[in-house]
Amino acid sequence: MMKATTTMKKNAVKEAEASPSQLIDAKVAALGDWRGETLARLRSLIKKADPEVVEEVKWRKPSNMLGVPVWEHTGIICTGETYKNAVKLTFAKGASLEDPSGLFNSSLEGNTRRAIDFHEGDEIDEKALEALIRAAVAQNTSQKAPKSA
Repeated sequence: MMKATTTMKKNAVKEAEASPSQLIDAKVAALGDWRGETLARLRSLIKKADPEVVEEVKWRKPSNMLGVPVWEHTGIICTGETYKNAVKLTFAKGASLEDPSGLFNSSLEGNTRRAIDFHEGDEIDEKALEALIRAAVAQNTSQKAPKSA
């Protein structure tokens, strides 16, 4: 029992020191099913659409040690959450983005966020998703800086 506790503590320390990209890699590996594959594919599309994207991990807690993957470029573009039956990309300012392909299918009632739920076997419209990511980046980078007093 003592050895298992020591190993768990060492693993926790390694996780605490890991980079955001390493934590996202660990999350993908830990899922080990279609959700991990989908999250990895979405991550790849986000990086393709915006090569300057910064990966972060937020909202780490005991019940979710690996946290929530977050992709940023002058603010949050989107988050990648995993649930039993879905992988959800939530766009922080999705309500103000044009969505001509109708990708948003979740969180439609809010004034700010919009999300896309991906289920097992769903096709991903890569071109439309990349366009949506680029639109979110453009929105973030076009926001006027606050005027100083």
